[in-house]
Amino acid sequence: MRAFFALVVLTLSFHVFAQSQPPVTLRSILLEQLRTTHNSKDWFVPINVAVDGLTAEQANWKDGKGNHSVGQLTYHLLFWNRRELAKFKGEPESKFSGNNEETFDNFDNKQWSDTVKKLDQVMTELEKFVETADDKKLEASASEIAHIGTHNAYHVGQMIFVRKLQGAWNPDNGVK
Repeated sequence: MRAFFALVVLTLSFHVFAQSQPPVTLRSILLEQLRTTHNSKDWFVPINVAVDGLTAEQANWKDGKGNHSVGQLTYHLLFWNRRELAKFKGEPESKFSGNNEETFDNFDNKQWSDTVKKLDQVMTELEKFVETADDKKLEASASEIAHIGTHNAYHVGQMIFVRKLQGAWNPDNGVK
């Protein structure tokens, strides 16, 4: 009999919990993806944590094995996220030759802190776009927005890897 009452209480608890949560929507999923790769720790480290505390010299460090520096990866994300944002807003996209390596190689360690700030700003603007876009525009952009989140997560993982190789990563920040 105790087991029966425990089951009833658990069932009611889950029902009440489920009702208190806002419904899952395309918008909420896309926002969650962007935020967890931007500044909200969840299953993995977001961009803001991955770049936090790095000096320009550390951001420019390479392992000598062909891997990009954290600065190059940050610049690459800035380039592509800015480009996608412009497209979503109907603004002209920046000139691009089509050579993806150029999106890494324009990093300048003299502008490290500015690059970090600009990436944070672009990520915030992408989130605002998702928050305010009408349903038709959001649906038309959904696949690209989802890919932005995946692309960001992939490169943030590389940033953490490079920081670990460099000895510039604190495992208390989320990845041991």
